[in-house]
Amino acid sequence: MKIHGAMRIGNSKTKAQAGMSLIETMVALALLLVVASGIMSLAGVAMSTTENQGHLASRTAEYAQDKMEQLLALNYQDKSTDTTVFPAVLGAGCPPACGLLPGGGLNPTGPVAGYSDYVDGSGNPVAAGANWQYVRVWQITENAALTLKTITVLTQVRNDVGQPALLPRSTVACLKSMPF
Repeated sequence: MKIHGAMRIGNSKTKAQAGMSLIETMVALALLLVVASGIMSLAGVAMSTTENQGHLASRTAEYAQDKMEQLLALNYQDKSTDTTVFPAVLGAGCPPACGLLPGGGLNPTGPVAGYSDYVDGSGNPVAAGANWQYVRVWQITENAALTLKTITVLTQVRNDVGQPALLPRSTVACLKSMPF
């Protein structure tokens, strides 16, 4: 008695369901690696943008506002308070420009003596040669009527994450009138 097809070793149905080969798995992993590396570069850009524009830029605005409040607290005719230190000191040790004397500038790379100070990463005032993270510069202009001063404060971070050409900075401007 001869049995035809009773025992087939190479059934076509079982071959189709055998699964993926090692080469197919390696190709799939290579494609996944290429896609993942593209997404990871976007994650790096997102992290540096968040640090620069979220954290550092908000700190520059906060420190500019702090300096503005210190300057606005002075009397309109004050010419003897050292505003480069905190708290401001009356008289002794005053730099070349003091109080609300017109002058200064808004260039953080070339600060004008008496119209600039430095802050560390925690917001504490420090000396120019110390480990500072933010520079604050301000300019005071007296308007023609001589009863109104424009005070402008610019704060810039020393180092950022990623693109050093685009250091975060903030500018705050305010008017101070006589007799206040």
